[in-house]
Amino acid sequence: MSAQMRIMRSKELPKELRDRIVARHRSGQGYKRISAALKVPKSTVASIILKWKKFGTTRTLPRSGRPAKLSNRGRRALVREVKKNPKITVAELQRCSREMGESSTKSTITAALHQSGLYGRVARRKPLLSARHMKARIEFAKKHMKDSQTMRNKILWSDETKIELFGVNSKRYVWRKPGTAHHLPNTIPTVKHGGGSIRLWGCFSAAGTGRLVAIEGKMNAAKYRDILEENLFQSAQDLRLGRRFTFQQDNNPKHTAKITKEWLRNNSVTILDWPSQSPDLNPIEHLWRDLKMAVHQRSPSNLTELERICKEEWQRIPKSRCEKLVASFPRRLMAVVAQKGASTQY
Repeated sequence: MSAQMRIMRSKELPKELRDRIVARHRSGQGYKRISAALKVPKSTVASIILKWKKFGTTRTLPRSGRPAKLSNRGRRALVREVKKNPKITVAELQRCSREMGESSTKSTITAALHQSGLYGRVARRKPLLSARHMKARIEFAKKHMKDSQTMRNKILWSDETKIELFGVNSKRYVWRKPGTAHHLPNTIPTVKHGGGSIRLWGCFSAAGTGRLVAIEGKMNAAKYRDILEENLFQSAQDLRLGRRFTFQQDNNPKHTAKITKEWLRNNSVTILDWPSQSPDLNPIEHLWRDLKMAVHQRSPSNLTELERICKEEWQRIPKSRCEKLVASFPRRLMAVVAQKGASTQY
């Protein structure tokens, strides 16, 4: 394409030139011949002739509003940048826009991305999954997809969490389309547990919540074994699971340590073989969210009060909520298969 044609793509043609295009068309010349003779892109020739046929004029018609500050080409370029890197900032997009010769404000860039269905949202925090993790998740999902609801009702789900007295975790924004929050480029990889005000171990089944225990000091395998010894069977008894229940725990090193395995084996505890990096499969994660929301609505003022309120709110979680979360397990498994082992929306 010649330099003259490139200029004509970005600027409106003079009316005299538009009239010549229509005159040549009326004399029987084709788009390609007109384009070559007048050095105007063929697409522009076609657009002018189509407008003449529709409105009977080559004049510039009144526009519906203010002309766009950002050209279609510039908007497409920004969309490409966002799709390559959803975590790119508006300031970085401004620099890209300047490099393309279209200096735009942040509000203009944001509006252009909204027109393309992209919105700034807080990035979801998801575990970092390797190919090995994803393969294990698919195998686990396929293995347990057809388990009966009776079997699922006999599972005692467990986990540990942190609850902060004040403040929230830092957020990172990404550009994404609705319904894509859990897609890998739109998430932030996390590792297990950071700092926190108090740490808790808890368990539940379809029959309701079990024990909730505050973890004193640093958690190690010996302390975890003691927590199980003091709370596991008592929780199963309170929930009327009987002796033949299945215990779910993740693959935290404390859970897979030698002394933990020995205690579980000596006490004939059946373990659900769990894939690593899979909190989205564990319905207790939603109970933790419920608990944190309820606790912070009561605004505890110190750690002692925080622990007391946590235990009170844990006991208030209705059985129906627990039943509903356990019933969601098959859908979680199907979501893992659909995502080919990657993180799901749960």
